[in-house]
Amino acid sequence: MKLKYQARTKDGLVQIGVIEAPSKNRAVALLQEKGLYVTYLEEESQKPFYAREISIFSRIKKREIVLFTRQLSLMLKSGVGLVESLRAVALQTENDKFRRIILDVAEDVEGGTYFSEALAKFPRVFSNLFVNMVKSGEASGKLSESLTYLAEHLEREYALMGKIKSSLTYPTFVIFLLLCIVLLMIFFIFPTFIESLQSLNVELPWFTKAVISVASFLRKWWWLILILLLSSVGILIYYFKTKEGKDVLAKILLRMPIFGNLIKKIYLSRLTENLASLIKAGLPITQALEIAGGVIGNKKYEDIIFDAKEAVRKGESISSVFERYPQSIPNMVVQLVRVGEKTGRLDEALTKVANFYQGEIDRTVSSLTRLIEPILLLFAGGLVVILMLSVFIPIYSTIGNFAI
Repeated sequence: MKLKYQARTKDGLVQIGVIEAPSKNRAVALLQEKGLYVTYLEEESQKPFYAREISIFSRIKKREIVLFTRQLSLMLKSGVGLVESLRAVALQTENDKFRRIILDVAEDVEGGTYFSEALAKFPRVFSNLFVNMVKSGEASGKLSESLTYLAEHLEREYALMGKIKSSLTYPTFVIFLLLCIVLLMIFFIFPTFIESLQSLNVELPWFTKAVISVASFLRKWWWLILILLLSSVGILIYYFKTKEGKDVLAKILLRMPIFGNLIKKIYLSRLTENLASLIKAGLPITQALEIAGGVIGNKKYEDIIFDAKEAVRKGESISSVFERYPQSIPNMVVQLVRVGEKTGRLDEALTKVANFYQGEIDRTVSSLTRLIEPILLLFAGGLVVILMLSVFIPIYSTIGNFAI
């Protein structure tokens, strides 16, 4: 059987790995023969084939990266070496794919590669911001502090997105339930009622005829509608990944009624939070602006940040550039950034802005949720009533005629 182990060498170094042995006692004996003192030994669980993760479908969640960063920063602060810390964290990681990545990084670092360079080999897992904050910590000799700043930044970002997602759960559920009810009525309930009505040989109201026509069209051409819908979504996704598409999407998102203001606050929070974290980690202003611009996720704000980077290189201030974009950067942000630049505490000023907008996002999301819920319920109820009336009106009319 295969067993995972953690052991120490005679020099006190931590070693982690997997050993194959007929029993735990035999595994301990084999490790002791190699001069290792076992501190942890557990059988590696073998999942049945149907429960194993398929690597192409498995993904590394944001929460796992946050936990990895926090654990690593704590272990480094405690004085544990980087390679030993990485292997110890890998041992506690449940995601097999992420565990292999961490162990690969540990192996590269042990072979003499810089930690930031080893992380950069996995751009889909560790963002440019993550890699550069680690690089800054390596250059300054304060890697544990940089990882602490990074962990705090990722935790705040994860908490913010978690609140937004949880607020959208109920509206999404209502929309899904409404769709299921409509499809159930169109494909299963409506055909029976339509046959019954047509067998009575009565003149149907225009309202009922319209609903029957729409239902018949959907039942007949549902596959074509589905193909057109999926094709349209695919084309839009492809288009929005192009340079022109990114520009258009940035404008659409920020000009959306009701939601545009919320999206603007999210980007302002992300911008100031990223910049504050990078500056705290010790990166030069121009480099911090370049990295923040690359991860902001909106072409409009990306252009603003890159303009600020070029202006700073020429000796101008960030606030003077932000002032040129009153539609995207509120005056409050400009003033706080200006004060931060004058006092030499730009990171603190940006953190205050980020905290303010995170609070604003919480309040805005709560207000929108309270507004959307009754609207969705009214819409859902109205649609069901329309469908039911289209059936019951002719039935009621027929019964009335028979009674006369």
